[in-house]
Amino acid sequence: MARPPLLIIAAGGTGGHMFPAQALAEAMLARGWRVRLSTDDRGARYAGGFPEAVRIEQVRAATFARGGLGARLKVPFQIAGGVLSSLARMLFDRPRVVVGFGGYPTIPALAAAWLLRIPRMIHEQNGVLGRVNAAFARRVNLLACGTSPTEMPAGIESVFTGNPVRAAVLERAGAGYIPPGDYPMDLLVIGGSQGARILSDVVPAAIAALPDDIKRNLSVSHQAREEDIERVVAAYEGGKVAAEIAPFFADIPRRLSECQLVISRAGASSVADISVIGRPAILVPYAAAAANHQAANAKMLSAVDAAVVYPESQFTPEALRESLLSILTNPKAASAMSLAALSAGRADATEHLAALVESLARKESP
Repeated sequence: MARPPLLIIAAGGTGGHMFPAQALAEAMLARGWRVRLSTDDRGARYAGGFPEAVRIEQVRAATFARGGLGARLKVPFQIAGGVLSSLARMLFDRPRVVVGFGGYPTIPALAAAWLLRIPRMIHEQNGVLGRVNAAFARRVNLLACGTSPTEMPAGIESVFTGNPVRAAVLERAGAGYIPPGDYPMDLLVIGGSQGARILSDVVPAAIAALPDDIKRNLSVSHQAREEDIERVVAAYEGGKVAAEIAPFFADIPRRLSECQLVISRAGASSVADISVIGRPAILVPYAAAAANHQAANAKMLSAVDAAVVYPESQFTPEALRESLLSILTNPKAASAMSLAALSAGRADATEHLAALVESLARKESP
């Protein structure tokens, strides 16, 4: 009996790459494929949510963006070692398709697939191609995009699929929205996979400045860096606001579906989750993101009036307080934002991407 076809998913070590990779893994397993995840030690830390059937293989990968001169001089050799390791694994168990989701840890798998002429594709989550995806854009059979529009190099065509979301998000897709009112309300603050300092600086102060009749109804879930937790706790306590602060929430889909408003960075996965579940948002794009890609991501929700977007330079407690007031005291406007977010969401993104994988495998079969 023939073995099921093998898909290798290569993804870098951030939640923005790993969450859509996890979604595709779940879908391909359901379609009867075998799935391997190729990542580095950083990526392996985010792989806890992958199904047990996914075999996780760590490769040697490195980036020129961190470390001193000595570390950077080692990067080409580390990447070459990762490519050789990937080549050996693919020769032993040849995949039908290799899909890269971006980040330096995708280089070994994509390079090995290119050398062996194995069908390969890229999924770019952001509105601007990442460095690695841009480097491989002309060396893959297909380039899929999660954000529309996504800036492309001249002569490169892409397919818009939307950003795949995990099964836990899909389970709550379009969950009924309870608009803000004079009753308990939940507010979710997330800043990427490890929190964001600017959110910890601004959000507690803005909420503390709200009228007491709003604050007494609020319950805040705030994701903050370990080093910021003590002062964030103190800020909420000083403002007499009920809050739960943690460096990571494992149940973001639940919290997102139950909140009246989310304040977030504009990472591709966060924007996708917000749109698929359908919640009003205040977005603060990370100013130092490569090619300002988070600002491009935020346009997906701001263009349909589902989100208020603040550049970091304009994100102050005073400005945020006014936005919070305008949303939390206007249930009709909040409901309209929720519906607008849903209109921008692509709940079928995972299935679309999975269908492209299978189509590519059929086209390239001998």
